[in-house]
Amino acid sequence: MLASASPRRRELLARLGITDPQVLAADIDESPLPRELPRAHAVRLAAAKARAAAALAPGALILAGDTVVGVGRRILPKAEDEATARACLALLSGRRHRVFSAIALLSGDGTLREALSETIVRFKPLEPAEIEAYIAGGEWHGKAGGYAIQGSAEGFCTWLAGSHSGVVGLPLFETRRLLRAAGLKIA
Repeated sequence: MLASASPRRRELLARLGITDPQVLAADIDESPLPRELPRAHAVRLAAAKARAAAALAPGALILAGDTVVGVGRRILPKAEDEATARACLALLSGRRHRVFSAIALLSGDGTLREALSETIVRFKPLEPAEIEAYIAGGEWHGKAGGYAIQGSAEGFCTWLAGSHSGVVGLPLFETRRLLRAAGLKIA
């Protein structure tokens, strides 16, 4: 069972041969705790989503994930409006940032397995017109840090070290490893 309504996570799972997971989106408060760092925030949210879904489907194998964009100690929000997306892109312009993609796999017996992918991404300096064109395209909506690397924002990326699939929302290497550790036959 996938504790996420994200179509991107379903598309990524299909690359591992899981083509039609049962989806049970977990509704939790995703607000950062006081002084919480981006890495810890991602890990905490992935586990909380898995536990919330397990409460609705006891005994099920639950896969949950969360992706957080961090600039230093700062957690960038999921952009729900143009002003937030614009502010995120302006902050990311011409600099490096980190994307933390945490996954949690909760077995029916209560065993929690966790993994974290950390990716460093560098954006080119963005011209105001580039930011406005990206905003007009709408890909930013609901995305951590106000961008979708799998879309036209990939053209802003001058350098990436880590997991491209993790930046999209589900680190495939780590996900495959957790699923295999739980006994699933994943190619």
